[in-house]
Amino acid sequence: MNIAYTIAPGRGDTDLLLQRLATDLAARGVRTCGTVQINSERPGSLPCDMDIQVLPAGPVLRISQELGAGSRGCRLDPAALEQAVALCEAEVAEGPDILIINKFGKHEAEGRGFRALIAEALGQGIPVLVGLNRLSREAFDKFCEGLAVELAPDIQALRGWAEQVLALERV
Repeated sequence: MNIAYTIAPGRGDTDLLLQRLATDLAARGVRTCGTVQINSERPGSLPCDMDIQVLPAGPVLRISQELGAGSRGCRLDPAALEQAVALCEAEVAEGPDILIINKFGKHEAEGRGFRALIAEALGQGIPVLVGLNRLSREAFDKFCEGLAVELAPDIQALRGWAEQVLALERV
């Protein structure tokens, strides 16, 4: 089972790392699948807009919802997330080289979101790389039964793991 994760310390840093890796791999002819997150700052507002790009060249979907001033609830739009999951399911059925998921988050920890797709990909022998936040770490460890590899939050570590599991020539 080839599953790895990374946790970057800064807000949005994991997203940037995974996006860079996905771009690098695609440029090398690797058939990527999954999602990378794109955060867009909003003038005069603390929370950013959250979009995900469906890999390899799918649509960009807004996964955050506007809840109004002063709201404190979760801004994730579950319908948009499930739309992304469905698009990725179709890609996994085509047999990509790697599945990259922007985050194993609250929905995955609760058994929804990308959780079943991650398991399906692993069952097909497709390597999986996920971004992880500390809040979901325990649920992720349980899901992976402790078999996931932690990667340092830097592009060289991610590239090295991908090159190893995909048997790519080092660049």
